[in-house]
Amino acid sequence: MEKEEKNKHRFGLLGRDISYSFSRGYFSTKFEHLGLESHSYENFDLKEISVFPELLRNTNDIRGLNVTIPYKEDIIPYLDALDAQAEKIGAVNTIKFGADGLTGFNTDAYGFQKSLEPHLKTYHKKALILGTGGASKAIAYVLDNLGIDFSFVSRNPGKNQYAYDDLNAALLHEYLVIINCTPLGTHPNIAHKPSIGYEHLGERHLLFDLIYNPERTSFLQHGAAQGAAICNGLHMLELQAEKAWEIWNDLE
Repeated sequence: MEKEEKNKHRFGLLGRDISYSFSRGYFSTKFEHLGLESHSYENFDLKEISVFPELLRNTNDIRGLNVTIPYKEDIIPYLDALDAQAEKIGAVNTIKFGADGLTGFNTDAYGFQKSLEPHLKTYHKKALILGTGGASKAIAYVLDNLGIDFSFVSRNPGKNQYAYDDLNAALLHEYLVIINCTPLGTHPNIAHKPSIGYEHLGERHLLFDLIYNPERTSFLQHGAAQGAAICNGLHMLELQAEKAWEIWNDLE
């Protein structure tokens, strides 16, 4: 009977090239502390999102998934429903498996807001969002809710977006919050960083990096060297993970 109960509650992370992620370790430790021997958490590393239906056919007992780069938007057509907030954001990082099928949620917004707010000062009125992928959508949603004006920065800027070459001294003195939503600097490519004029940063700047591995990315190191306040994405990861756990277990 005990063997039959093993791994009857499977959870996991859906993404591509995700060996760097701390999610599996976080939940595995959580399950151990709670004595949940029938629970497991694993990485589902997909080269293409198109194989997601095949994963579902070949994998039993999944109760919930987290979703990370680059599938937070691409996963949506494969879901049966979206939570109202996830629909407004336009990106999903949490999937609940239920009697009515797969429902997408976004807990990134919750995690980001709770981890950002303690660092905000009264003069943090404008923000630059580096990157335009799925993660950036939750960040934009939070900034809008907080009344912080924001602009996107992209390698291929669209309408009302900045290119990295646009980030001159005047612009960086205006935008005092800079949030990295790109994968640049993630382990093992720790020398990489977004191309901004770090020499124009100062003590009034706040740099937030969604990356948490390594703890101090090159982006954060260069900001700190200029006196800027810095924050990585580890607390955001923990907060969004706990919110996902609540969703999976109807604890909200």
